[in-house]
This record gives sequence, structure tokens and C-alpha cells, in this order.
Amino acid sequence: MFTRREPVPFAFIAEADRFSSNVTPPPRERASAGRIAGRWLLGLTIVAGLVGSLVLGMPALSTPSSTPAQQSQASQGHTQGR
Repeated sequence: MFTRREPVPFAFIAEADRFSSNVTPPPRERASAGRIAGRWLLGLTIVAGLVGSLVLGMPALSTPSSTPAQQSQASQGHTQGR
């Protein structure tokens, strides 16, 4: 019913680990001053947007502690028109 398979020789994998290429990749191009400045400007814009949204959003997230919480008329059970 079950047949035994021959073990597969993995010698080619061992040879691939020892193989080293004599071809070197070309050196990377240096980014120009304009490209570096553009990256900095983009990064500063993103950070400024995040900080601005945090500064503008904090008052909306905080609850005033000096005034008691007010309930709406709907939560008090009032009906209008009757």
C-alpha cells in the first residue's frame, strides 16, 4: 500500500551555499542635495501634521472637570409636543 521513496540527494544545495560570485553590484548613486532636502521637507510636513492634529484634537478629547456633565433632554425622558 505505502511505497518507500528513495531519499533525495541535496548535494546541490550544499554546493549552492559554497558558491560565491565574482560579480559585484554597481555602487549606489548618491542622492542629490535637492532630493535630500525634499525628503526632509516631506518628513517635517508629516510630523507637523501629526503634531497639529494632536494639538487640535486634545481639547475635544478632554472633559471639563469644573462643570458637571449635562444630560440631553432625550436622556431625561422629556417628550415634546404633548
